[in-house]
Amino acid sequence: MDIQEKTDDGILVLSISGRLDSATSPVFEENLLGKIKAGNTRLVLDFGPLEYISSAGLRVLLKATRELKTTGGIMVICSVRDYIQEVFDLSGFSSVFTMTGTLEDAQAAC
Repeated sequence: MDIQEKTDDGILVLSISGRLDSATSPVFEENLLGKIKAGNTRLVLDFGPLEYISSAGLRVLLKATRELKTTGGIMVICSVRDYIQEVFDLSGFSSVFTMTGTLEDAQAAC
């Protein structure tokens, strides 16, 4: 897993590549929650380069969403590949998270 980050107009964009699974989710959780605790309340997760997500990765996303709700923040997930979208749909998480097709749409939703 690799995380690229940039800030655009006050929105923190994290581009996640590789696999988000039980081996990599602790690092991702530490990074993501650290960004939220540092005061980032508008986040976009670009999943375009993401190849795989497991339930451990979904758990981190859920935890981050809960943390953001306490600060009045928002997290938008974008550019999800079809087979990863299936994971969100089958788990029922596609209705839990704000998801858009493009990075531009995600930034507009923030």
